[in-house]
Amino acid sequence: MSGEVPQSASVVIVGGGVMGASLAYHLVCRGQRDVLLLEQGRVFGQGATGKCAGGVRHQFGSEINIRLSIESLAMLDHFEADIGQAIGLNYCGYLFLLTRPADMAAFEANVSLQHGLGVPTEWLSPSQVAARVPLVRTDDVLAGTFYGRDGLCDPNSVVSGYVAAARRSRARLLTDVEVIGFDVRGRKALGVKTSAGDVAAGVVVNAAGPQAAVVGRMLGADLPIWPLRRQMLVTTPLPEVPLDFPFVIDFAQGLYFHREGPGLLTGQSNPSERPGFDESVDLEWEQHHLARAVERLPLLEHAGLAHHWAGLYEMTPDAHPLVGLVPGFDNAYVVAGFSGHGFMHGPVAGKLMAELILDGRTSTLDIAALSPSRFSASDVASAREYNVI
Repeated sequence: MSGEVPQSASVVIVGGGVMGASLAYHLVCRGQRDVLLLEQGRVFGQGATGKCAGGVRHQFGSEINIRLSIESLAMLDHFEADIGQAIGLNYCGYLFLLTRPADMAAFEANVSLQHGLGVPTEWLSPSQVAARVPLVRTDDVLAGTFYGRDGLCDPNSVVSGYVAAARRSRARLLTDVEVIGFDVRGRKALGVKTSAGDVAAGVVVNAAGPQAAVVGRMLGADLPIWPLRRQMLVTTPLPEVPLDFPFVIDFAQGLYFHREGPGLLTGQSNPSERPGFDESVDLEWEQHHLARAVERLPLLEHAGLAHHWAGLYEMTPDAHPLVGLVPGFDNAYVVAGFSGHGFMHGPVAGKLMAELILDGRTSTLDIAALSPSRFSASDVASAREYNVI
């Protein structure tokens, strides 16, 4: 723990991943004092943020997710200049491979929506897909979508950049502090109970990622967010893979590849995975994944395993996050449930949450579609995000 827990804070943020770190930074940038961020782990950003694949993309199927990406990736563009931290931003492009007729109409609609919002995604024929990724088996590909301003970024560098910048502005960011409860009176959370002492709070923010529902229950709120295991691996060096190899997604199989150092990172979502906090590697699923990966990218047959790991998505019923006041509260907020897209939307999410706390509304984007109350208010409920991997 880098410092003592204070007796009080104007804003207490629970969770030290990209959401919490971004929010702390954006609050102090707006002049907010007495910002306290609490992370239960020993290092910031080593939970869901640090275990993600590092992808950043505009190719989504809902207007709000596309708009979040437009704003967030523009912030990543200027991250090093604004914050002084290199983040390994690499616009290698995202290439979606479509192999099912059932996906064609949805992706055509998604590309049309993206075009209408200023994202010039390309629609590729099978021959164009094959020419772009000759190492990939494409005989069953019906079409592809590609946008060159999608790509990769280093999650740990983004978090450490925000943490360092927030601390320079005198925010207090602490590790090894577990939140164990809240002092709730009526519609207000007046304090946070922690493993290192109690903190009186003006505002509390649940940015606990996959643990967000657990933190919500401490407040007495039922948040529709649940953890879901996802796992991936990195291969030994594959010098045959070109430097401009894109982030390739076999959409029907939930299978993906991208360059990771001298090797490839690959993962596959398990449609039978049950919600839970298990972060061990499922070796049986890994063997299934590798068999499918070799079928799609035969070069992998000659690769070895460098390392593998599992992390957690934070899912919601419509695969969109909850951003706003916790239902029933006047001073408790939630920014969680990004359903696998949290890292790439973390920069703008922190900015939006700072606007909500300090101004009572957002000015960067209209986020009514992300209201935490939407599941009991069908008039603002958004359709499920189609492009979930």
